[in-house]
Amino acid sequence: MGEIVNLSRRGVLKGTLAGGVVLGLQIGGAGTALAASVLSSANGAKAAFAPNVYVSVAPSGEIILVAHRSEMGTGIRTSLAMILADELDADWNAVKVVQAQGDAKYGDQNTDGSRSIRQFFQPLREAGGTARQMLVAAAAVQWRVAPATCHTEPGHVVHAASGRRVAYGALATAAARQPVPGRDTLHLKDEGTWRYIGKSLPIVDLDDIVHGRATYGIDVVLPRMTYASIERSAVYGATLKSVDSTETMKVPGVLHVVRIPAAPLPAGFQPLGGIAVVATSTWAAMQGRRKLRLDWDLGPNASYDSQAYRKALEDTARQPGKIVRNNGDTAAALKSAAHHVSADYYVPHLAHAAMEPLAATASYANGAVEVWTATQNPQQARTTVAQVLGVQEPAVTINVTLLGGGFGRKSKPDYVAEAAFLSREVGAPVKLTWTREDDVHNDYFHAVCAQHMEGGLDAQGKTVAWLHRTVFPSISSTFKADVRYGAAGELGQGVTDMAYDIANVRCENGAAFAHTRIGWYRSVYNIPHGFALGSFVDELAAAARQDPVQHLLTLLGTPRHVDLHALGVDYPNYGASIDKYPIDTARYAAVVRAAAVRSGWSTALPARHGRGIAVHRSFLSYVAAVAHLQVADDGSVRVTRVDLAVDCGRIVNPDRVVAQFEGAVVMALGNTLYSELTFRNGASEQSNFTDYQVARIDSVPETHVYIVPSDAPPGGVGEPGVPPTSAAICNAIFNATGQRIRALPVDTSLLKRT
Repeated sequence: MGEIVNLSRRGVLKGTLAGGVVLGLQIGGAGTALAASVLSSANGAKAAFAPNVYVSVAPSGEIILVAHRSEMGTGIRTSLAMILADELDADWNAVKVVQAQGDAKYGDQNTDGSRSIRQFFQPLREAGGTARQMLVAAAAVQWRVAPATCHTEPGHVVHAASGRRVAYGALATAAARQPVPGRDTLHLKDEGTWRYIGKSLPIVDLDDIVHGRATYGIDVVLPRMTYASIERSAVYGATLKSVDSTETMKVPGVLHVVRIPAAPLPAGFQPLGGIAVVATSTWAAMQGRRKLRLDWDLGPNASYDSQAYRKALEDTARQPGKIVRNNGDTAAALKSAAHHVSADYYVPHLAHAAMEPLAATASYANGAVEVWTATQNPQQARTTVAQVLGVQEPAVTINVTLLGGGFGRKSKPDYVAEAAFLSREVGAPVKLTWTREDDVHNDYFHAVCAQHMEGGLDAQGKTVAWLHRTVFPSISSTFKADVRYGAAGELGQGVTDMAYDIANVRCENGAAFAHTRIGWYRSVYNIPHGFALGSFVDELAAAARQDPVQHLLTLLGTPRHVDLHALGVDYPNYGASIDKYPIDTARYAAVVRAAAVRSGWSTALPARHGRGIAVHRSFLSYVAAVAHLQVADDGSVRVTRVDLAVDCGRIVNPDRVVAQFEGAVVMALGNTLYSELTFRNGASEQSNFTDYQVARIDSVPETHVYIVPSDAPPGGVGEPGVPPTSAAICNAIFNATGQRIRALPVDTSLLKRT
């Protein structure tokens, strides 16, 4: 089950599934109807639709799912297969997962945004149920009985009255001749009869990963393959003035020195440009690269400096900005409030720093190119490669390997286009591997962000006014020139979507220009906004002299759905229907209560120990985090335990849900205590794990994940655990020391016992 086979549709029909039934499902945007079609086998195969996920039953009885999403540790290949296998009533041991190539016929293949299950839970159920119903119909015809008198057991159709049973494989050809049932005649399984959905199953790739047989992007080897390393400028927008490769060509193993053209700004997904050294090994390419003598024009961003930029953002945040939410009269309410609370927050640039650096292997011949790579977005990779090579997309084949981490970086295919370009230029397959320094210097960085917040409390401690200003370079600046403000989707991640029951609310966005590539990073703008939001609510609780848990529940108010559209807010709701996925304060409150109970919130703590709580909704899921930590006399912070209460709607594989939230805690720990990228003279000052620190194994806390039972539609899993954990840690530091943390990473010098 763990083998990754990159299979085209033609390969499915002519090879693996000859003589079987293939069901395709076509999925457009939200609410688009499912359309299933039967694809017969090798002779004259054709489909009524261009499907994006395939369900197949081979004559051998093997069930094949063509997974269109990328596997990077989330278990998505397994979870998608579980949904399908359950409704199909397949024998799990007979299921094989096949990885799709990058192709628009599969619909959306971009594996980010914590949306794979929420987008495909129902369509895959319907695809599996359609296949099962057609297999039952085929058996009924064969036995000359009514389909209603038959039922299924794993991999078989059964006629209980006569004691007959037949394997799915034996029915495959006959099932292909059955009419496809419409949705109005489709009978999906009752939840009580699910065999796999909601149960913990090992991922299908586990055995291969554990035994070193799994193929990641960095593992691909082709005949006659050469190896490349690229020298780029660390300054965004720099261009080459001159190149001297004389000494490079003297290095044993070096074959070629190739100039990669620089893309005009903003560069989008295009390669940044530079000089590639192509050699007989990666080591030789790297040694040759060190001998290059390059002279750069550093361009418009050569003066980018983090200290100056931070000051500019903070100054902007303290001034009125573009209004993005305005309810009531916040200015008057702040002026008349019995107590006024104000705070400024700051979060620096962050790097993705996945364990597997970027890598791609390309083979160009006869006007076409085939690529093997670890990518979150194979369709965008295909598009970008086609643009760079000047060919049509059908001439580009993208094969998807396992990913050794992604976090959003591997949905940006500049490195894939670099490999394809080099293969064309040198006339041989090329394997391109980025170094860690390349990865850190030339990332699509998480945005720096400065925020200013004000709150007004009445004499009873009730919050009556809320002002939130945020200033950050938008991701849109990577693709469009002169972008000054955040997009609605960025502001809807912890600013305009604030759900507390406060009469007077004003949210503003200040102008900021980007001076480097900005890209999405796990949880995106929920990271700075969730940190500020969760921290400021705790500051309001302290000002009101209320317990933080009780204060959160009071702020949430009576259970209700927050109608942001009625409040005049442009709110995309993560691309989902607000009717299907409302902002539900009852779900907020439920995770707050669950986290408090599970963490032992009310128990006493020793000196310089603290607990903190925060709650956040992101990617349509609700998460409350309680952090327990100890602050040493020298100011060092040791997070000893984190409790998460999670309502992410209906779940498919609980084990993978728990694992994703455990990983989110580790990432949040790094964001909060260790990680920071700073720029000077246009380039990041950090280059590797020696100076760009992340959480290491000895700092990982005991983590408990409690999944709140829910029958709501599936929400996100991969990202929602990050935002509240940072705020919970900082609130716990305040609880332990009385010192507020308003800038990340935590400055431990503020926490020393004096």
